Amino acid sequence: MYELSFRWAAPTLDIYAADVSTDLALPFAAGGIAAGFPSPANDYLDLSIDLNRELVDNPDATFYARVKGDSMQEAGIQSGDVLVVDRSLTAFSNDIVVAFLNGEFTVKRLQLGADTCVLLPANRQYPELRVQEGDDFRIWGVVTYVIKNVREGGRGKWVCMR
Repeated sequence: MYELSFRWAAPTLDIYAADVSTDLALPFAAGGIAAGFPSPANDYLDLSIDLNRELVDNPDATFYARVKGDSMQEAGIQSGDVLVVDRSLTAFSNDIVVAFLNGEFTVKRLQLGADTCVLLPANRQYPELRVQEGDDFRIWGVVTYVIKNVREGGRGKWVCMR
């Protein structure tokens, strides 16, 4: 684990390598789960899903980062969430990225113009970050999934958002 500090969204961003060396087959409701009227789910639990295979397309280029801070809360990314970040993907405008800017790491939405590059927070309390000529700037990876705890009060059930 690496602990990297950045000042715009939080004091630290914890980064972990993606370990896909193990299989963890979990029951999978292939027919879907009703968000309206309940339906019997046991009929659909014949399949299994491996979250390593589902969430990680490029194991050698994928890492996880735990969010600390609230600069992306309006994008559904909150402190404590785990980001799945793929370094092999090309970042496009409107992607959420982990970026390195002048010695600091941050997670922001990327906005590319003809001659501009801006990192946008998803919280009005934080300023946008305009990348200037001469800045030490790199896109470290593209966020592909957000894993979040939906159980109040701590560890419990996790949900993935793409």
